[in-house]
Amino acid sequence: MDKGNRTTMEFIFIGFSVIPELQYFLFTSFLCIYCISVAAHMFLIVVYNLSSNLHTPMYFFLANFSFLEECYISTITPNMLKNLLSDDKTITFYGCAVQMYCFLLLGSTECYLLAAMAYDRYNAICHPLLYNVVMSRNACVKLIMCSWLIGFMAPIIQTSLTFSLPYCGPNKINLFYCDLPPVMALACTDTKFNEIVTFIIVLFLIVGAFLLTIVSYTRIIWTIIKYHSIAGIKKAFSTCTSHLIVVTMFYGSVSAMYLRPKTSYGTDMDKFLSLMYTVIAPLLNPFIYCLRNNDVKVAVKKMMKIA
Repeated sequence: MDKGNRTTMEFIFIGFSVIPELQYFLFTSFLCIYCISVAAHMFLIVVYNLSSNLHTPMYFFLANFSFLEECYISTITPNMLKNLLSDDKTITFYGCAVQMYCFLLLGSTECYLLAAMAYDRYNAICHPLLYNVVMSRNACVKLIMCSWLIGFMAPIIQTSLTFSLPYCGPNKINLFYCDLPPVMALACTDTKFNEIVTFIIVLFLIVGAFLLTIVSYTRIIWTIIKYHSIAGIKKAFSTCTSHLIVVTMFYGSVSAMYLRPKTSYGTDMDKFLSLMYTVIAPLLNPFIYCLRNNDVKVAVKKMMKIA
């Protein structure tokens, strides 16, 4: 790589090129997943906007979450599909920086949006009489804006530090997109300072947002335990189960990817973990919310009758 002129620098994605006989199969599979994911999330957004009975804080957050997921999967998948069919699997130095920033932006935003959704469920179950006051439209908009603001600000330091490093040697990324660990590993200098800063930021984002979520659900469980009605317990759990599944999937895969020693990066397991939260999770999330949500089912049936 040309150390003096970064406009000519390129990174090469190894991705799934190690199994050339499966390129067309993987392309077809990921294309179907991508199309279904985008259509499912778009469908949820349309259902929310057209169904007046879904104009509540819970579904307002869910519609915003669907929009975030559409952006999330669109940051990674189209380029991955192109690389599966093309012999040219390169990305420019600055193109890699943009992709990394967008990926980290959306991932950081998702952490705090999930925390905001947990806070919404906490107020709905623990403070039902004050719910409409606490979770007003204005409050919901502020929570959404705060999530996106954190998302925009958090990756600036990480991306800037990563792409200010000198790259003058190997340029092959053993992944299908530009992520922090594999790109930083290609730098031809000591990256300990960058690793410490990155670890602190990731720890703050993941653990910070996760703790907010845990606190909300701890209060929820404590409140549910005090219920004497089995029906009340089932109703309370039914409003939280879908979100808990999504939270578990997201934090489980992200923690396994980032909160581990540097020496374990660059393995085929990284590709599987990355697929889980960049491709598979965005596909499953809308179905998790729809299949376990009676309000959405009712809204869809009404829309079908009208149509």
